[in-house]
Order: sequence, then structure tokens, then C-alpha cells
Amino acid sequence: MFVYRIGRTKYAGDLDGEGARLHGGRWNKKGDACIYTSDSRALALLEYTVNVNIDDIPRALSITTYEIDETEIQTLAIADLPGDWMDTPAPSSTQAFGSSLLIKAAKPIIRYPSALLREEFNYILNPKLQSLGHFRFVRAQDYSYDVRIKLK
Repeated sequence: MFVYRIGRTKYAGDLDGEGARLHGGRWNKKGDACIYTSDSRALALLEYTVNVNIDDIPRALSITTYEIDETEIQTLAIADLPGDWMDTPAPSSTQAFGSSLLIKAAKPIIRYPSALLREEFNYILNPKLQSLGHFRFVRAQDYSYDVRIKLK
């Protein structure tokens, strides 16, 4: 199965989760590395769009494709998530919850519903377990962000 991520070209193909480790995210605290991906390019673009200011969108973007092992996915249902999981900005409860999953590492890939479209799914890749071969970088393609998608 393939999953996708949109981000700065210089980080395309990242298998370390350094950006998430440095800045934290909805499902990880600062200091805990992970790679955020989506099950479609369109959802990856939507997730990127809501999480970036239009003035911070770089010219050099890429869509990165990863291949994941479907037998190594921990699936989370809405009922499994903290009650405030859809809040913006991301609450500390979701960060603590996700970091706990990454540290316990039941599976190298975590599937969870998108806060934007509950019927669509995002995947967190755990870099600590990448060496086991459960996910891999496939390719990065240049992407030119169309600013019509995002209003100021």
C-alpha cells in the first residue's frame, strides 16, 4: 500500500521524522520523531494546507510516496482517540496519546481518521522501527502549490 506526504523538497524521502521531532504535531510531542502521511495525495494536500500559513509555503515542495506493509498497521477508531482530538490547535492530550503509542511501538505504522474528513485516513510512520522494513521511501516528485487552494 502507498501513502503520501507533502513537504519541503529538501526533506522529501525523510525516514527520520526529524521535522516532527523538532516541532511536534497533533499526534506527537516535541522530541518524539514520526512521519505524517495520508492515504491519498489529495488528503496529504488538504492536511498540508490547513497546517501551513500561505506566506510560509516554499517554492520547492514535493509529494513523497512511501510503501507500507499493511500487516504492520495499528488501526485507531474514533472511539480510541482522546475526546478533544479534533480541536485546533492540537491539544496536549493528543500529543501525549500519540507519543505514548510511538514509544510503546505496538506496530510501526499507526492508522487514524483525519480530523478534516473522518472517513479518510492518515498514517504515522514510526522511524524507530523503519529498519525492520515495514515501510520504505519510494519516490519524491516536485509539486507546485496552487495558491488558489488557500485563501489569505
